[in-house]
Amino acid sequence: MADRWIGRLAAIAIALVLWLGLQPTALAARTEVTYSCVQEPLVALYDNGPVDDPRVNNQLTGTLPGAFVVLRWRNLNLQLPRTNIAGAPTYSDNKWFWGLTDPEHPTFFLKVGDRQDFACDRLDPTT
Repeated sequence: MADRWIGRLAAIAIALVLWLGLQPTALAARTEVTYSCVQEPLVALYDNGPVDDPRVNNQLTGTLPGAFVVLRWRNLNLQLPRTNIAGAPTYSDNKWFWGLTDPEHPTFFLKVGDRQDFACDRLDPTT
């Protein structure tokens, strides 16, 4: 009888430890923000990604190694990984660049051939 209770308590303890350990990752929710880029709607979906633990020390303004943004604009769906550039969060696949130095007016450009810049303005209110 005692062995059965010990087994149940151990299972509950393990489940609790796993739940507490995984909870911060689950809370690292996706954030969706709407912009207008060159007078066309752009939706940015920010995600800290499943790769890294949110308790990693090299966080900067809430982004982590493994973080990425999905940009939906025109007929494009771009998934850009976070860069290691110091400062405000930036994302790039070495072709497209998305930067949040000014979150109300993000930097967005295509880096192939002659650089093409796209003016963007945030439509969602700042939280």
